[in-house]
Amino acid sequence: MNAIVSSEPGAVDGHGPARPAPLGEVPVSEIRLHGHRVTYRRVGEGPVLVLVHGVTSNMQTWDAVLPLLADRFTVITPDLLGHGLSAKPRGDYSLGAFASGIRDLLGALGHFRATVVGHSLGGGIAMQMAYQFPEHCERLVLVCSGGLGEEVSIALRAASLPGSEIVIPMIAHNSVIEVGRTVGRLLDGLGLGIGADKAEVARGYASLSDPEARHAFIHTMRAVIDHRGQRVSARDRLYLTETLPSMLLWGGRDPIIPARHGRRAHEEMPGSRLELFEAAGHFPHVTEPERFARTLTQFIDETEPAELSNERMREVLLAGAGETG
Repeated sequence: MNAIVSSEPGAVDGHGPARPAPLGEVPVSEIRLHGHRVTYRRVGEGPVLVLVHGVTSNMQTWDAVLPLLADRFTVITPDLLGHGLSAKPRGDYSLGAFASGIRDLLGALGHFRATVVGHSLGGGIAMQMAYQFPEHCERLVLVCSGGLGEEVSIALRAASLPGSEIVIPMIAHNSVIEVGRTVGRLLDGLGLGIGADKAEVARGYASLSDPEARHAFIHTMRAVIDHRGQRVSARDRLYLTETLPSMLLWGGRDPIIPARHGRRAHEEMPGSRLELFEAAGHFPHVTEPERFARTLTQFIDETEPAELSNERMREVLLAGAGETG
């Protein structure tokens, strides 16, 4: 049966650290892949975790959980192409291209299997990686993931429309960004954790003041979203996760991608877990990092990494197609 858990604060019976281990400043590393600069952080030792950020975000979104995971795992947090300090070429910003980039980065660093954790757009990339390169994926963790339903915030739909190139620079103006940050601080001061979502979104939109980042953002959005919402869906392939330990982790108050996407996908992913952070919004790893790290660590401790043979993959594909041989 699929496991549904509503996570609550507090210790998890010895799983995961209760407080961050001091790491100091984790240096940003750089590598050139296919002629493009890719920046990333790598810290810790042990089984490999790759944490994939969402659109307009960057590796820094994972900073709060890095010290909580580094004493058990090798944690890699890249900046996707078009984001952060990585190159922003005029090129392919499809889910498949991003997934290939994650695979190539891991391979270049000498890591050929990993637990893949993706947030928002990064969840869609993680699912695409598990589909394209199952031999490289030990587990799949989707955090407030895209690609599981049509609904998405109106701001992201608007970014895919003709003319968004003109509007986005105005949204990314410093005065608008500062208003968003101020609203976030006020909401947090009232005890409304959803304010952290406002601050994170404001930080993301601030990055769009750079024309190259803005162009990459628009191409990324148009690859997965149109005026009606998300147009790329993984739901027809979720049965394939029967072969892969999988967990969905969602904020119960997510204003960007609703938690019902996670609940429905959980029912369609054989053997999956669903962890609901009831008070969190779209960034549970930012607002509740200790709880996030404990939940992720417990999931890894309680599951075995996938070992998928060609014959087993054939069986699953044929079963999904309704064929018998």
